[in-house]
Amino acid sequence: MSYEPCEKYTDSALRFGDEDHYPERIVGEFLGEVVSNDWVNGEYKHMILKVHARALDSYAGQFFHLLCPSPDGAEVYMRRPMSIYRIDKAASQIEFLYKCEGRGTRGMGMLKEGDDFNLAGPLGKGFTLDPKWKNIVVLGRGVGLATLAPLSQLAAEKGVGITAILSARNPGVVMSKDLFEGFGATTIPVLDTDGTSDVANVEKILNGLIDEGKADAFFTCGSNRLLSLMKKVGKARGVPGQVAMEQIMVCGFGACYVCMRTFEIDGEKTLKRVCRDGPVFNMQEAVGW
Repeated sequence: MSYEPCEKYTDSALRFGDEDHYPERIVGEFLGEVVSNDWVNGEYKHMILKVHARALDSYAGQFFHLLCPSPDGAEVYMRRPMSIYRIDKAASQIEFLYKCEGRGTRGMGMLKEGDDFNLAGPLGKGFTLDPKWKNIVVLGRGVGLATLAPLSQLAAEKGVGITAILSARNPGVVMSKDLFEGFGATTIPVLDTDGTSDVANVEKILNGLIDEGKADAFFTCGSNRLLSLMKKVGKARGVPGQVAMEQIMVCGFGACYVCMRTFEIDGEKTLKRVCRDGPVFNMQEAVGW
């Protein structure tokens, strides 16, 4: 399933409980209510929002455009794109995992339980799962793993086996291990501190999974190095793949062309908009961030 991005948002944001007033709307602007916004470790926070039912019509790999509050009194003019971490339809909640780094995410980190948070979406084209695939491999680093979490949730719901390779600088910042294991995934942390994140070792792991019949498709996000590795192994071993691209955006629905990236299709270089043509793309066509 995929959605066409809207050309403009609603004039006023929809709140939780307004579902019956706009039955035709798929993409829109919403006011979510902060349920929690807690630190996961010294760098990352996990936000849970109570949202309008239309915001729950989100597909793995899509994103929301967030109107972050100011952390310092100066206006934060542009929205921040952020991939969905988890969808809980029963509780009418969506979740984001994010790193407090720039002004937008630092402002986002200041939100408290009960605060309103303006978000627009869901936007973009997400992941697809071929019904023939019985086992997939997801490989991500840092907050890039947040994008791969709803894909793993989708795979689990379809009875697809998952191996999640979790790359990080050290054990303290390995992200989402419990969440992936909750979806039934086999998790393999690879770390800079012990050298297991070295490209040669990760390549050995990928080839081993292919040999064991546990890699019908590859998925990645969060690292050019890992993207290049998966492209190389996938091309050599005939394993298809998809990558969720990360990119600065302004409008979020394809009008401004700020998020253009280069792709190579049949030997020809071409430009695509990450927000509208993606953010998920054929791995073999992606040149990198």
